[in-house]
Amino acid sequence: MGNPCAIIGVGQTAYKTKRLDVSMAGLVREAAQRALDDAGLTWNDIDAVVIGKAPDLFEGVMMPESYLADALGARGKPMMRVHTAGSVGGSTANVAASLIQSGVHDRVLTVAWEKQSESNATWALTVNTPYSTSLVVGAGGYFAPHIRAYMRRSGAPDHVGTLVAVKDRENALKNQYAHLKIPGISREMVESTPMLWEPIRYLETCPSSDGACAMVLASEDAARKAPNKPAWVHGTSMRSEPIFFAGRDTVNPQGGMDAAADVYRQAGIADPRRELDVAETYVPFSWYEPMWLENLGFCGEGEGWKLTESGATALDGDIPWNASGGVLSSNPIGASGMIRFAEAALQVRGLAGEHQVEGARRALGHAYGGGAQFFAMWIVGSDKP
Repeated sequence: MGNPCAIIGVGQTAYKTKRLDVSMAGLVREAAQRALDDAGLTWNDIDAVVIGKAPDLFEGVMMPESYLADALGARGKPMMRVHTAGSVGGSTANVAASLIQSGVHDRVLTVAWEKQSESNATWALTVNTPYSTSLVVGAGGYFAPHIRAYMRRSGAPDHVGTLVAVKDRENALKNQYAHLKIPGISREMVESTPMLWEPIRYLETCPSSDGACAMVLASEDAARKAPNKPAWVHGTSMRSEPIFFAGRDTVNPQGGMDAAADVYRQAGIADPRRELDVAETYVPFSWYEPMWLENLGFCGEGEGWKLTESGATALDGDIPWNASGGVLSSNPIGASGMIRFAEAALQVRGLAGEHQVEGARRALGHAYGGGAQFFAMWIVGSDKP
């Protein structure tokens, strides 16, 4: 892994349907300034900036990084953009961490964002260029068949997705930044909402959010000078696979399993359910919790829904998943993966506020993107590896 890498600053904006009060530049600067404040640094202290977002078509602004250098204090400094579809927030953090681990820089600012209100992400995910229109109608239309296949293979009952939707939305009520806050959320409420893509109901889906997330990553020497407790990177991994190939398992993708095995090896983890204290995973549709429980090795194949149903992933369970409310509660697509990574860091720093998991010492951050084909993960801990 090279040199130790610490997360010494985390900044998030409030996630909302529309942030009409700020431009894209104002949005990213808001998150970045909060991360700098947490780290006790100024813009001049940053050596390089690494940014990420989802496809430009989501907002209709091409290469926005070209005009964000001033807003992010990057004038005259190295600046790069990362892009790996919906997993981009996670892979952006991993790329930034590699600049610390390699000894290239001491302090790196990494930022991910989306301002979806300025365009139509569902339409952007539907158009089949150059001349025809797909009938997928957004990400839900693409992933619903995978969920139905999981239900058939595992024998999962229909209500499991509802359980996840209620759990994550209850957690969101404790998160000051969460977009969707629904007091009194219940299974009956979720089950009464329209079916969008069978078996996915309206309240089993993620919202469309504006928002940004930022982190300051630092070398060991720089971390010693930070005013607040750091989180330490224990492992990072990224994997990808083609969206179409013979025999591809879209329910339990090989890329996800390989990325998990790699990050567990780096962190010295043999049993993630027992050895991790909390996980922030990319669950844009509620059924992906049991699916990722299996893909990430928290249980055996076909057992994920049983783990969810048992309450193990609840805030008071033995392995809380998405204590922040997760992607189901806030979804600025380009930032959603970084939010998972940042929330994992906040947990092991003991700074997660009302949704803090007591005694959390090691946490998983997870992101996926494309047709469940791009994966990024990191494990962070309260102790230096």
